[in-house]
Amino acid sequence: MDIDLAPEHAAFRTEVRAFLAAALPAQIRRKMLCGSRLEKEDLAGWQRILHAHGWGAPNWSQDYGGTGWSPVQQVLFDEECARAGAPPQLPFGLKMLAPVLMRFGSEAQRRTLLPDIASGAAWWCQGYSEPGSGSDLASLKTRALRDGDDYIVTGQKTWTTLGQYADWIFCLVRTDVTAKPQQGISFLLIDMRSPGITVRPIITLDGEHEVNEIWFDAVRVPVVNRVGEENQGWTVAKYLLGHERSGIAGVGIVKRDMARLKDIVARADAGGRRLRADALFAVRVAQLEIDLLALEATQLRMLQHAGPPGPESSMLKVLGSELQQRLSELLMHAAGERALPFGLAVGAAGAPATLHQEDQLLGAQYANRRKLSIFGGSNEIQKNILARALGL
Repeated sequence: MDIDLAPEHAAFRTEVRAFLAAALPAQIRRKMLCGSRLEKEDLAGWQRILHAHGWGAPNWSQDYGGTGWSPVQQVLFDEECARAGAPPQLPFGLKMLAPVLMRFGSEAQRRTLLPDIASGAAWWCQGYSEPGSGSDLASLKTRALRDGDDYIVTGQKTWTTLGQYADWIFCLVRTDVTAKPQQGISFLLIDMRSPGITVRPIITLDGEHEVNEIWFDAVRVPVVNRVGEENQGWTVAKYLLGHERSGIAGVGIVKRDMARLKDIVARADAGGRRLRADALFAVRVAQLEIDLLALEATQLRMLQHAGPPGPESSMLKVLGSELQQRLSELLMHAAGERALPFGLAVGAAGAPATLHQEDQLLGAQYANRRKLSIFGGSNEIQKNILARALGL
């Protein structure tokens, strides 16, 4: 969206662009813009750079060491980072757990944990989904039995993004098997170095080790690591999910990839000429741009709304995930055979084809983005939430 920026916001955008041009490592930028794999140090190192500049927690208030930025500043920062090829800040600590600690955590938890989240010293992952308990999260079975000042945690979590790198995991566990499903759940913070934790990789369609299954075998967790009251974790979980779903919208990512799509179409090769003459393709691109404008406007309205995210976060999640999937399809269509997944295209007589370096990773990106309409609560579940909010 071409926002009519106030002078102070235009100056802020200029400041962000100058910082990114000077501080973003060229190697990380190249990886991001080409869709290459990011290593742990790429993500952690960028968070350290932002924190050293005072921008480690863009969405936090200054009371907790954040920037105190306005909603417009937050949007501009996210868009400029995506445009420049900066890696995403890990949401698990910054945008998911941190708001929970600010709302439900003890003073000791906030004082101890928030600084390490902002600086990147602590890497967090999420322990919600289990085999058979994904969209129906309230059916989770991981148990936490009270034993004095500890809980004994036994069970399994799955689809744990980047859990192989994590120092900590926030988990939903069942502390009362006799209560109704939503009423017997608690929210625990678990040190990943604890004895009894096993992390096993799950290799995704794009060939990456992005997600994991995590096993807990009689893991001791101090009771002081519980956030909120015992058996009231469902309230905490819903609050966190509102923040997670809002972050899936990915407006900056869609804008960056839209520019990439137009770059592919503008190339002076046979494929580009064909696409520029394809009226149906032009309609699909135009419709996507219109929907992107609507998504951006919705995001800005939600950010300006006082209080925690409500059902509107489900709207952002549905629209944003579908937009990213539609765009990945258009990118594949535009790149043609150059986007054959995982670099498997071949030329004459079986020789490797000469592929555009960025295009050959579009197949892997397409496969990876199939998950967007599922994680954070499937889009079907989000539509049910919206229907209930509207009284339908």
